[in-house]
Amino acid sequence: MREWARVLEALLFAASEPMEPSRLTTLLRDGPDGGQGWPEIKEEELREELAQLSERLAPRGLILREVAGGFRIGTAPDLSGWVAKLKGVVRPPRLSPPSLETMAVIAYRQPISRAEIEAVRGVDCSGTLDTLVERGIIRISGRSEAPGRPILYGTTPLFLEHFGLRDLDELPNSEELRRVKLPVPADPAGPQQKELLHEAVEPAS
Repeated sequence: MREWARVLEALLFAASEPMEPSRLTTLLRDGPDGGQGWPEIKEEELREELAQLSERLAPRGLILREVAGGFRIGTAPDLSGWVAKLKGVVRPPRLSPPSLETMAVIAYRQPISRAEIEAVRGVDCSGTLDTLVERGIIRISGRSEAPGRPILYGTTPLFLEHFGLRDLDELPNSEELRRVKLPVPADPAGPQQKELLHEAVEPAS
């Protein structure tokens, strides 16, 4: 085991978000305040140590997960029932079916406008979009060149972390579903827009 491997484990354990290999390498090179780091460390060496750490953790109650472009230490999935018995453990909020459906459309077809999402789902998604933005799962990624320059939505790194994905290419059937032609959005001023149902969404808190 390399001499800095213990520090690497401590950083991964203490981090509140996935840590990118480049960031871990920089931290180990710089060292602590007033202390000495390992300036000769290369990112390739760090990735090798991450692979070895993953193997060491495999038979234990912890795992090393690669999510959202980084790495973090978490509990083994088969022990979730035990972990759930602990009080005070912060768990991600459950998402309602409307939120999951809206998020799936965004994940596969981003960047995408609200009108395009509603054309797929057939319901008013404004409340659901607001909730997902507030929770940091989706974000406003820009504006379309279409008339009125509608806002476009995309997923965030928190989306990848929430579902344990390294990147969007790990979405099931990603290539096939991205090629499916979407329904044409209704004219916002036309009668079809008024026929959209309004769905109840869960509170954002």
